[in-house]
Amino acid sequence: MEKKTRIIAFANNKGGSGKTTSCANIGYSLAAMGKKVLLIDGDMQLNLSLSYFTEDEVLEMAASEKNLYHAIRKQDDLTDYVIHTPYENLDLIPSSMLMSGMEYELFTKWQREFILKGCLKNIKAANTYDYILIDAPPTLGGWVMNILCASDYVIMPVEASPWGLFGVANMFEFLEDVRRINENLELLGIAITKVDARKNYYKQTCETLRSADNVHVFDNIIRVDSEVEWAQDDSKPILVHKAKARSAGEYMELAKEIDRTWQ
Repeated sequence: MEKKTRIIAFANNKGGSGKTTSCANIGYSLAAMGKKVLLIDGDMQLNLSLSYFTEDEVLEMAASEKNLYHAIRKQDDLTDYVIHTPYENLDLIPSSMLMSGMEYELFTKWQREFILKGCLKNIKAANTYDYILIDAPPTLGGWVMNILCASDYVIMPVEASPWGLFGVANMFEFLEDVRRINENLELLGIAITKVDARKNYYKQTCETLRSADNVHVFDNIIRVDSEVEWAQDDSKPILVHKAKARSAGEYMELAKEIDRTWQ
């Protein structure tokens, strides 16, 4: 089978959904499975970059000219902005705190919804990577529109909490708006995160999401696990920080479920 690069955005307009954590750890899990993965940090908070590099290293990247903000601003080919992580099969395009001004930067650009797609054109065409995973910020503005116009698929992490479903309807409406200009965009599925199976609202979250029309909910869930926070503090994926942690196994199983989509 011919290798094809698939671009997947991790997006949810609600903060605290586990979006960045899922992107970072699913990315590492896919790489550990032998897939070539490129991660793109699309958020000014730099958390995806901090999942793999120390704070000093990330701030140095953010202050340099070789980050996503400068590439988008110049409409450059992103090939020259790729940084190797310490792990095999796994690369990163870091972010910058200047991403906070991205909406303004995009406002005056011609065909602004497609700038990231253009910057990724050569990387996607080269088929070097099996997966390009993009961490989108928790907003519904022009920059997230850009990310979704550059993507083939969306994974929406949703927190299993009383407020976890808040804004999901807005996200669905936004995806429909994006499909008017990127008609091939698909919602690959919803990943239920931060699960405490003892709480009733976990079951309510699952039932509500699974009852939605034409929405796939992944079978594998991610439970609450304090080891995830320790791994983040250590600037490492959970599988590297503590391979036997419950969440390490859960992210690996979720990555396998995602990868089976095309098998």
